Amino acid sequence: MTDAALVFEQVSLRARVGQALILSQLSFSVPKGAFVGLVGPSGAGKTSLLRLANRLVDPSEGQILWQGSDVRSHPVIRYRQQVTLVLQESKLLGLTVAENLQYPSQLRGQSNAQAQKSYQPWLDRLNIPQAWLGKTAVELSVGQRQRVALARALIAQPQLLLLDEPTAAQDVGYADYLLSQLGQLARTQGLTIVMANHQLERLEPVVTHVLHLQAGQLQQDQPAAMVDWSQLRQSIVEANQQMQDDWDLPDDSTHDG
Repeated sequence: MTDAALVFEQVSLRARVGQALILSQLSFSVPKGAFVGLVGPSGAGKTSLLRLANRLVDPSEGQILWQGSDVRSHPVIRYRQQVTLVLQESKLLGLTVAENLQYPSQLRGQSNAQAQKSYQPWLDRLNIPQAWLGKTAVELSVGQRQRVALARALIAQPQLLLLDEPTAAQDVGYADYLLSQLGQLARTQGLTIVMANHQLERLEPVVTHVLHLQAGQLQQDQPAAMVDWSQLRQSIVEANQQMQDDWDLPDDSTHDG
């Protein structure tokens, strides 16, 4: 499957042997250069899927293919340089913003001056002010840390970028701007993106494909143009409501009789 960046074949995941499935028999492929919206209600397994794709965990069953072979056959450090995950709560390694942005280039053997030159274009592209460069994580908001972590990931020049709710802590204007920039990277530079995001109104204009998870199972795997977005939104709303109702059961709901 030469046009696929990543392939899941009957992939299941358990937290521990003998426990219930978190993800159940997922089979799909991510086309190269696609911008995939990964959607579903809370607890559907979206973050677990991203962690599998990045090899933070390995499948309990099935296999994940990268470049035509099982991801477990690739050296993990090299693999994660190519398949990079940015989590919702991003860590900045105890370094300043500038040091974080230099880090990917330094790993490739570049000097500090070369590394600084490498990150400068991303300051403009992601609207990262120069005033942030000397700050550490404790001086930044969650949304600001997300922005820096995303820039750090893009500087590393991955082939596949995995994003977990990158707009959750951003204001409305910047969230729309960020998604437009990511869409442009996918279109013009061939970057493949899989992004978990609950804001369907923002996904609809920019993604090329949709993966819909619910209760750990794949409900939908379609090009975005074929998705019934109103029906998708309603399905997620109903699933979230059902989860809330389950959590709000009366105190005596577990009593016999």
